[in-house]
Amino acid sequence: MINLPDLRKFLVKAKKSTYAAGDVAKKIVEADKSTTMTFEDGDWKYHDNYFGGEPYGGREVVFFQNQPVYMMVYYGWVIEGVSDVQAVYKTLQGALTLIPEDKPFRGPEKFSQDGVEYTNVFTGKIDNFFGEEVIKLEDGKEIYKAKYIGGLVDQRK
Repeated sequence: MINLPDLRKFLVKAKKSTYAAGDVAKKIVEADKSTTMTFEDGDWKYHDNYFGGEPYGGREVVFFQNQPVYMMVYYGWVIEGVSDVQAVYKTLQGALTLIPEDKPFRGPEKFSQDGVEYTNVFTGKIDNFFGEEVIKLEDGKEIYKAKYIGGLVDQRK
């Protein structure tokens, strides 16, 4: 069985070094038009691959000693009619930099930036979880939503 505290610490480091890092993160556009970001630290490797644009979807996989041990799939979108899509994603990246180590699924339960509020509601623990994140304007108007699900993989031999 994988060491869960080590997995949580690694996920925080990996996620902060990839999508949450913004423009400094190394992104590879694949032949299938998806985008891939990777992060490695010792025996650990993180692989995030997504499609999109609007809407977008993807999956994260963590490998320990080259064996898959964790994955999460996600699907999200900016609400149609929102004029500044990039501003929405800047808020999302801000929230993701605050990923909690005890529940490293997406961002914190609440985060505010530049007049918008990010919320993340989830159920479960690192081994088996699902959740939804939402970004709203100050007036309560929803401008972004994403759903995710994940947990440990290949743990029973």
